[in-house]
Amino acid sequence: MTLVAGVDSSTQSCKVVVVDPETGHIRAQGSAPHPDATEVEPRYWWDAFTAASEATGVWPDVRAVSVAAQQHGMVVLDSAGDVVRPALLWNDTRSAEQARALVEELGGSTWAEAVGSVPLPSFTVTKLAWLAEREPANAERVAQVMLPHDWLTWRLLGCPAEAVTDRSDASGTGYWSPSEGSYRPDLLTRAFGRVPRTPRVLAPDEAAGRVAGGATGGPSGRAVVGPGAGDNAGAALGLQAASGDVVVSIGTSGTVFGVSDEPARDATGMVAGFADAAGAYLPLVCTLNATRVLSTTADLLGVDHAGLDRLAASAPPTADGLVFVPYLEGERTPNLPGATASLFGLSRTTMTPGHLARAAVLGVLCGLADGLDELRRHALAPRRVVLIGGGARSETLREAAAEVFDLPVSVPEPGEYVALGAARQAAWVLSGSADPPSWPVRTVAELEPKAGWGAEVRATYRAARDRGYGV
Repeated sequence: MTLVAGVDSSTQSCKVVVVDPETGHIRAQGSAPHPDATEVEPRYWWDAFTAASEATGVWPDVRAVSVAAQQHGMVVLDSAGDVVRPALLWNDTRSAEQARALVEELGGSTWAEAVGSVPLPSFTVTKLAWLAEREPANAERVAQVMLPHDWLTWRLLGCPAEAVTDRSDASGTGYWSPSEGSYRPDLLTRAFGRVPRTPRVLAPDEAAGRVAGGATGGPSGRAVVGPGAGDNAGAALGLQAASGDVVVSIGTSGTVFGVSDEPARDATGMVAGFADAAGAYLPLVCTLNATRVLSTTADLLGVDHAGLDRLAASAPPTADGLVFVPYLEGERTPNLPGATASLFGLSRTTMTPGHLARAAVLGVLCGLADGLDELRRHALAPRRVVLIGGGARSETLREAAAEVFDLPVSVPEPGEYVALGAARQAAWVLSGSADPPSWPVRTVAELEPKAGWGAEVRATYRAARDRGYGV
């Protein structure tokens, strides 16, 4: 039987799914953890990928593979192909000062026109600026720069002279233009002082090559390697997101995105004008604080996730006006990398475990709903929300999402949609077809807004956020 594999090398772990390319049926899967840090030696990604792929038990039978991974990270190599320093991940905010300086120098509108997005500390371009300024000896050694998925693909291919990437991940660097389909060496020079080698950007259905002999314990030399993708673009491909679908992913980060025929150019920096993995565009809003807000709240209250869900369900829908602005790790949207979280509206009534649990759920959702408003301002016309990620497993959060977003909410069955999107891309490349295969996406819940309290919650949240943070 012909099998294809998709890889999701995320912040927290590596997941590998092996799929029947005709039906989309998952035949096997494996996973392995990543270090919990904002800078990581890339070899740990390779170790996790190797362990996860071997855990499937069918890796030698795979005939095509694609890698999707966390966006933005900075992997820098020297002329011998050795890693110069640990990779900085998307959630490492140490380059906030450099991001500010780059935007002040050129202006948000110039950046938005040039590359579709205004640089934030998560972007590769700001991390390179930090490297040049703070670690000049390491910067001097840099011969080429890659993203996390580029590096894993490069290793699968046997570390060739030319690395490759895809348009979705390249669009998150800050020095590649989605609308023009080309790098902007002038911006790279402005940030880093020179232009190191960058990966060649492949078309969505273009093969990167074949797995090198001995690269893994798997399909040496036989398996085709796809171009890969950024994680959100991989999820959109796995969900087969169509016009009118807005995907809300509640994982380590929170994201709101939808497929568009036109590139976004938001001078405010709220919306990132990314490309997707199928030839269109993927305007996206990202928040740093999502499931970790829920898990941290659960730890504080001494319960597990199911217990947090029960507590949140026991409180009044509006949490009686208790607002949790959940900037536990700073925030990306709005751009407040040094911010901390706040509680507003504490009283004898609201100072209960149930109210706090409910406020945590609502705080995560309200931040994402603000992002959905921004996407609407960039010509997206949502007809439904597709809710995925670890947070989507909470029944209380699902029900609250329909009210807060004021849209129908569709919850697909729990699954590794980033890895499935990568597998779908691998099947596309292997088939040589004009379009990716159509696989069924099974839904476990459909919810409609009906209680009418969402507008009140959002208004209370906005007032508290504005009062506490001025945004």
